[in-house]
Amino acid sequence: MMHKERKEANKVESMTIIGNVKDKICIIIDDMTDTSGTLCKAATELKNAGATKVYAFITHGIFSGPAAERIKESQLEKIVCTDSMSQDPSVLERMGGKLIYVSVDLLLAEIIRRSHEGEGVGELFDIPTYKYLQN
Repeated sequence: MMHKERKEANKVESMTIIGNVKDKICIIIDDMTDTSGTLCKAATELKNAGATKVYAFITHGIFSGPAAERIKESQLEKIVCTDSMSQDPSVLERMGGKLIYVSVDLLLAEIIRRSHEGEGVGELFDIPTYKYLQN
């Protein structure tokens, strides 16, 4: 786990690793990334603390401004991100193959169908069910 403090948007004041990451593969999970400065800084901090690899899983990838170049030059192995936001193909190309998109279309369609039919959606988030929807 990492603790970050911000005094203003897009500017991290401090970042602290909680726990031991030496010789571990680390996964950063975040709701969104914009310019990716915090994300890339977190990856650097984890590598400096001894992590062997760092991956990121992001719900919404905005990837504005210097994000693509930061990601390409970062310590991140790969970023897995939903396709909830469309991207200019040039942004994706500038990331150096580090971005993997995961589609949420089937999951959202099933949530809409179940909501319309008055069915529950909680079970959709069980791993076997979600894998089924991807096929």
